[in-house]
Amino acid sequence: MTTDDDIRQILTTVKTIAVVGFSANPDRPSNEVAAFLKRKGFRVIPVNPGLAGQSFLGERVYATLKDIPFTVDMVDVFRASEYVAAVMDEAISIRAKVVWTQLDVVDETAAEKGRAAGLSVVMNRCPAIEMPRLGL
Repeated sequence: MTTDDDIRQILTTVKTIAVVGFSANPDRPSNEVAAFLKRKGFRVIPVNPGLAGQSFLGERVYATLKDIPFTVDMVDVFRASEYVAAVMDEAISIRAKVVWTQLDVVDETAAEKGRAAGLSVVMNRCPAIEMPRLGL
């Protein structure tokens, strides 16, 4: 179980966040949360194969996590639960520190795999909700 202290520690130490499932539509939650995180000072890297090569929020969009040519601290997942295992494998392979899945996105088997590989895992939560709730 992820505690408030865990979440506070994650959100005050990560600097670069890859948003997997980023949407170009400003009305979609992935776009809104990415913009929120950018406003809060994080470097936000959009990940979406259909938008790869384009720019959003001042950053290039990458097709996959493995395509990002620099270190990513946290992977924020805006994909359905059935895709979490594949995202987790990729996050482990790029040595991310945290995998965070959005509201209603849960895969406990993938979470255990991530934790066993040394990652912090937060599931079924939104950083744009947690930050104001925790006064961050």
